[in-house]
Amino acid sequence: MTSFEQHPRDWKHWFTSAEPENATLPGDWNNRCNELQKMLIVRSLRQDRVSVCVTSFIVNNLGSRFVELPVLDMKASFFESTCRTPLIFVLSSGVDPTGALLQLAEASGKSNHFHALSLGQGQAPIAKSMIEEGVKTGHWVFLANCHLSLLWMPELDKLMEQLQVEKPNKNFRLWLSSSPHPEFPITILQAGIKMTTEPPKAMMKRLYQLVTEDQFNRCSRPVLYRKLLFSLCFFHSILLERKKFLQLGWNIVYGFIDSDFENLLSLYLDEYEEIPWDALKYLIAGVNYGGHVTDDWDRLRLTDFVFCLPTSCFRLSSLTSYYIPRDGPQISYKEYISMLPSPEHPEVFGQHSNADIASQIAESRTLFDTLLSLQPKSQCVVVVVSLCISCVSSSLVELEKGIKGLVVMSSSLEETFNCIYDARVPPLWEKAYPSLKPLAAWTRDLFQRVTHFLTAVLQSSARQNNVSSHKLDSYIVTTQQEDGVFIRGLFLEGAGWDKRNSCLVEAEPMQMVCPIPTINFKPYLCPCYFYPVRSGGAGRASFVFSIELKSGAVTPDRWIKRGTALLMSLDN
Repeated sequence: MTSFEQHPRDWKHWFTSAEPENATLPGDWNNRCNELQKMLIVRSLRQDRVSVCVTSFIVNNLGSRFVELPVLDMKASFFESTCRTPLIFVLSSGVDPTGALLQLAEASGKSNHFHALSLGQGQAPIAKSMIEEGVKTGHWVFLANCHLSLLWMPELDKLMEQLQVEKPNKNFRLWLSSSPHPEFPITILQAGIKMTTEPPKAMMKRLYQLVTEDQFNRCSRPVLYRKLLFSLCFFHSILLERKKFLQLGWNIVYGFIDSDFENLLSLYLDEYEEIPWDALKYLIAGVNYGGHVTDDWDRLRLTDFVFCLPTSCFRLSSLTSYYIPRDGPQISYKEYISMLPSPEHPEVFGQHSNADIASQIAESRTLFDTLLSLQPKSQCVVVVVSLCISCVSSSLVELEKGIKGLVVMSSSLEETFNCIYDARVPPLWEKAYPSLKPLAAWTRDLFQRVTHFLTAVLQSSARQNNVSSHKLDSYIVTTQQEDGVFIRGLFLEGAGWDKRNSCLVEAEPMQMVCPIPTINFKPYLCPCYFYPVRSGGAGRASFVFSIELKSGAVTPDRWIKRGTALLMSLDN
């Protein structure tokens, strides 16, 4: 604390630096702290850089091989398998193994003996007959998206048990893909070979590898076609990679995959002398990709990102590095892509640099939650502030009795104990109101909400009884007005606020959210949510209403791309 008081400018410079883990700590702290202690300082002040510190710590003390992701070798996994061993793809967002599996089948001479089926409603009997036929003939069977047919999984489990006692054709292979789900049969997982892969990083480069030379040159208007193709690849990459910005990218995480990248450009360019841009935009942004989108605000963002038309400048972003290159052979486009900046600046995705920080903080929290889950639990007396909700107070009374051994620790009491031990809000208490805050912050927030509510009640009572209210607490949540309601306590995410001009501006570095002044509420246009998870949860929607905020010196589409929104509650 003394160091902060003595060196405030040095600490601010360290705090706002791009890589604080590599910057010199103010004063003599750089010499006083070892590597682990420096990590603790970073964790306390710059949580977004924790994963970088951890990676560096592992490399320095254990070696780089512990942080490098192995490349998925599907062929090697195939050779490890037998006709009785299922090969299981554990899906991650944005990854579809179908294309790679088809290439393996072709390379193995199985392209004519490969049968694929996407599971879903009514597909179970077809899947069963495919397996039974494959067992006899030695065909490969690929059942995709098993998580969409969980009710049929026990029957699939029985079919796998039969394989262990029968004599299937030695060439038979069963390939499965599924998103992680607790109801997926554990016995199939134990018997099978599990494979997974991370979403691809170099999206543009990978897309151009999927485009064959014939596809690249097939259009009757080659120059216009190739420029639009590049723009479509850029659009596809933007949609997929915006996921890393969490709620600032999309309110809901959509399953955009490679199959959405359907190249319809040559058809329209060949058939129409005057290109129907509106129809082309609608087909690509409204049908191919828009078919996934269920949130109205996300649909607005998607429309705003629709691929750029080939104008004189060919700019794809406000950054000068991103544009449609001069026309040439396919190799020239690939060379240009390889020269694009890495990592990409958030502005490419229409985001502020703070958006990267938000995704890195989320990654750090996942790491902390994992570490906490691995810690052994030992019972201890927990002192919690007395709370003003009956279910909370009664559960605390029962928990105290359970810790003392006066009552049996039920599963719900044990869950409450584990949550308090890990500084998380027990699920039973979350019914009070939607929140993502950890326990300490949630308790303070609850106390403020009760105080605000009581104050508002006292204010209302004072007005009704003509009693002076100057002695009452002035910390009020809402006050009824003749022409609306004044609301305070909202937070702005994805932008900053200019108090003097009452309009949106760019956020300051490291300013993840900023408080909004009291608003005289009338129906407006900026979305407001209960908490940062904008898609809601547990049957409760997160969207509340919309408020119009002046867009300042830029057009509104800037804030649409930023995912700018108001929040009633934060997660910390």
